[in-house]
Amino acid sequence: MEWKIFFATFGAVFLAELADKTQLVGIGMSAKSGKPLIVWLGSVSAYIIITAVSVIIGAALGKYIKPELMRYCGATLFLIISILMFWGKI
Repeated sequence: MEWKIFFATFGAVFLAELADKTQLVGIGMSAKSGKPLIVWLGSVSAYIIITAVSVIIGAALGKYIKPELMRYCGATLFLIISILMFWGKI
């Protein structure tokens, strides 16, 4: 196992996920339901699936598109979504 890649990925995802809407949903669902274990299991299951999908898509795109181009496209999409959210369009 390549631990450098593992820890780089862990650190990036951990920092990206701090205090995002996913955590707010977990807090709200846990508080409302009073069932934190079930909420945790649902959250972890959903995150496993969405992460698997994103890794599969990334691996497939990586065969045809340079990583630099994917990074620029991702940043551009992020900016567009941010601007649309700021203007209340999303």
